[in-house]
Amino acid sequence: MSFFEKLFANKETETGMDSRNIPQHVAIIVDGNGRWANRRGMPRNYGHREGSKNLKKIVKICSEIGVRYLTVYAFSTENWKRPKTEVDALMALLLEYLKNADVELEGENIKIRVIGEKKELSEEIKKEIHKVEESTKNNSGLTLTIALNYGGRDEIVSAVRAIGREIKKGVINPEDIDEKYISQRLYTADIPDPDLIIRTSGEKRISNFLLWQSAYSELWYSDVLWPDFRREHLIQAIRDYQKRNRRYGGI
Repeated sequence: MSFFEKLFANKETETGMDSRNIPQHVAIIVDGNGRWANRRGMPRNYGHREGSKNLKKIVKICSEIGVRYLTVYAFSTENWKRPKTEVDALMALLLEYLKNADVELEGENIKIRVIGEKKELSEEIKKEIHKVEESTKNNSGLTLTIALNYGGRDEIVSAVRAIGREIKKGVINPEDIDEKYISQRLYTADIPDPDLIIRTSGEKRISNFLLWQSAYSELWYSDVLWPDFRREHLIQAIRDYQKRNRRYGGI
């Protein structure tokens, strides 16, 4: 065992995690930016910026401890209902994150992809999505999936429409459709379903996030607001995950 492997092993021992049972796919509903800012007498947009900074830290920590896939709920289809000033600020932050992600995560070997309905996004954001996906597509480390203008129901509707078109063309018969066939027409077709879904800020809802994919995910809720979510909270979530018996309907 090399020096760095020993160092990593010791770090794992200190946290109490089982390094052989790290969830392959962690999904996070990043929530509480606005409340975090309000409690400090700051505008909500300040909280979103701090939340964006924290995401970069958590991505690196997930990569370090062996998570293979990380999916974050950055902007939902329902978030368009927020005040225009806040939506505009969120979009500007997302654009900034996409522009700088491959540089700030350079050396981390992270692949970045974006899921969601892109037609409502600005041309500038769509351009940056294409750019960052292309520049990181050959990376073999953690895959960071950003759910942007994403809604679980919309995703399922989109898949059903695609299957309907295939039936109309005679590509498949309705009787041949199974769970695998549907899964392959979702945005997440090329990644495994999440093992662990974390939601911050004390809310205990899925909020239209990965509805199909979360059928057997373990759920973990934290009262900590997203900008304050640290390494120790992530490790606590994984330790709790490791104590659970995932039976998938069996005994």
